Amino acid sequence: MSLYTMKKVIEASYLTAEKAWSYRTILRFFFGEHERMRDFITPEEIYQFVRTIPEFHAYSEEQLHLDLAQLVKWNNLIARQDMGNAKTVEEYKKKRFRYQCTPYTVEIERMLQRLEGLGDSFQGSLERTQFDRVLQALIKLEDMKQNLQLEKAEEAAQMWEDLFSYFRNIRQSTADYIAYVNSEKAEEQMQTEAFLVYKNQFTAYLRDFIVSLQKTSMQIQQRLNDLSEGGMEAFFTKVVQHKMSTPRLEEISLSEDELLNEQEGLWGSLCHWFLGSPNQQSELDLLQIQTNEMIRRITRFVQRIGERNQNFRSRKKDYLHLAKWFYEMEDQQEAHKLSSIVFGTLETRHLFFEGTRTEDIYSDIWDEHPLEMTIKPRINQYREKTKPGAIIANSEEKEALKRKYLQELEEEQEMIEKYIVNQKITISELPIVEPNVRKMLLTWIGKSMTSRENIVKTNYGTIVKVFLHRNRRVILEAEDGKLEMPDAELVFMGG
Repeated sequence: MSLYTMKKVIEASYLTAEKAWSYRTILRFFFGEHERMRDFITPEEIYQFVRTIPEFHAYSEEQLHLDLAQLVKWNNLIARQDMGNAKTVEEYKKKRFRYQCTPYTVEIERMLQRLEGLGDSFQGSLERTQFDRVLQALIKLEDMKQNLQLEKAEEAAQMWEDLFSYFRNIRQSTADYIAYVNSEKAEEQMQTEAFLVYKNQFTAYLRDFIVSLQKTSMQIQQRLNDLSEGGMEAFFTKVVQHKMSTPRLEEISLSEDELLNEQEGLWGSLCHWFLGSPNQQSELDLLQIQTNEMIRRITRFVQRIGERNQNFRSRKKDYLHLAKWFYEMEDQQEAHKLSSIVFGTLETRHLFFEGTRTEDIYSDIWDEHPLEMTIKPRINQYREKTKPGAIIANSEEKEALKRKYLQELEEEQEMIEKYIVNQKITISELPIVEPNVRKMLLTWIGKSMTSRENIVKTNYGTIVKVFLHRNRRVILEAEDGKLEMPDAELVFMGG
């Protein structure tokens, strides 16, 4: 543990600052230009870029210079004064600057860009070729170790970097993919019927990875054992020599012994991942166990989906097949045996007692009188039987109601016929009418308004056509009150 781990990372302050929206936009522009091999950017170029963003429509040059000064204070930018383009003393005094992003900023933006592409779930993959690359790198390392005196330090360091680059990819991609498959979101998707489409693809992908892993894992473990037994100190020295030979202006923070210990630690982590230790299982074995468990989980999910769909499948063919079995049996006892296997026990006997037992403590249950009970089926469609009752015709009452209705209908017809003049009734010419007549006339007028030709058929079978004069208002007087309404003319057309 060094003091650097306890130090506050001031370079990351722009991510959570109040004006993070402007700081992050400016530094993302610097990062993009750095990737294009342009290191020094003028404020004019930055201002021209941010003005193309709609959210910066009210952003001024003064605000830009204040933001740049703050980023320089947080060590995100390095300001360098531009003295060559000054044409006057005033321009020289203004201290025109060009800005360059620091290595910390480049790495932070690179990390953020990678995180933005990850999304909400784990990614990763189970690449078979990564283990083949590690094996080839170990074979090359073994050959280089035998001819170490002839090899250059630069080649040894490059091969060392390649080996651990492949190793880091294996660790990161496998861990992320396993976390993705074990996530709650992936498990919910596996429980749906849509997952059946990807079932074969998933299992083939995992199976091919297991097969490739088993082919190369034994060879990788054998190479690591052989290299560790012969010692790797001389090779580590070559790698450290190359690192120390790189010229740097600042003081080197790690000594040669510390760099040697670092390389030994990396080699130890590689051996532990593939070989494990006497007290702990290797990560390679755990990876195989987890991959096999993923295949079993997928198989279980597919089986559950199949069982769920099986419940809704028709059993008609199964029953026909069983019926054929029973039909072909000649011995009744054999049919009983088959029935016991297929349907189980048909008559289950239970002992039930209700009521007061005798006070004789020596009496047995067999001495008691049997109790008869009616068992009701436990099905939804069951309904208790009821005794059929007699159907009463009530013909006299029906005839009486019928005669009463026809009499009321005749009375209404006679009542309305009193107001028919020349086969029509005009509302404005009516005298004081009965409430039933008013109600009947309004009913006919209302029904006629729903008809396209304003024609309505009455209860008496008469066809009436209504002409409504909306511009002429009249008063319809009845025995129970007066009603103001448009004048209407009801013409009886027969029927």
